[in-house]
Amino acid sequence: MGNTINLCDKKDEELFQLYADLLEEFRQRKLTRTNNNPVADYAEKLITQKFGFIQANKEAKGYDAKDQQGCKYQIKGRRVTRYNNSRQLGVIRNLDEQLFDFLIAAIFNESFAVQEIWKIPFTTVKKYAKENKHQNGHILQLRGEILSDPTVEKIQ
Repeated sequence: MGNTINLCDKKDEELFQLYADLLEEFRQRKLTRTNNNPVADYAEKLITQKFGFIQANKEAKGYDAKDQQGCKYQIKGRRVTRYNNSRQLGVIRNLDEQLFDFLIAAIFNESFAVQEIWKIPFTTVKKYAKENKHQNGHILQLRGEILSDPTVEKIQ
């Protein structure tokens, strides 16, 4: 299936260089917008494309996209692996300012395939998210009670 690289033969420094090159290639192909961990950027790209949203510029505060009616969406992605099955989403900053109308959460499997997508209204996010002063924001676990809340919609 194309070029295969034997990673076992690579020195640590070479592996990190490959990773850096891969992140840059993702950015060049517009799969991501930064060279950070690609899960968040990839989730934003997939969700905006799937639902026809307009992606916000990187400087937008508190939301990642808008729909045609002007609703604002914060988009979070989480990759679940065999080593870490946590469903904790990334930190939600400035929650008290109500900068988005809905949170869209995408759960990826280990191979970056989308397993689930959830649409959660702001008021429900506020109800279930826990403040974390150390991380300077709120943390939301995408499991348990929130998933059975009648305001939460599983859209994939």
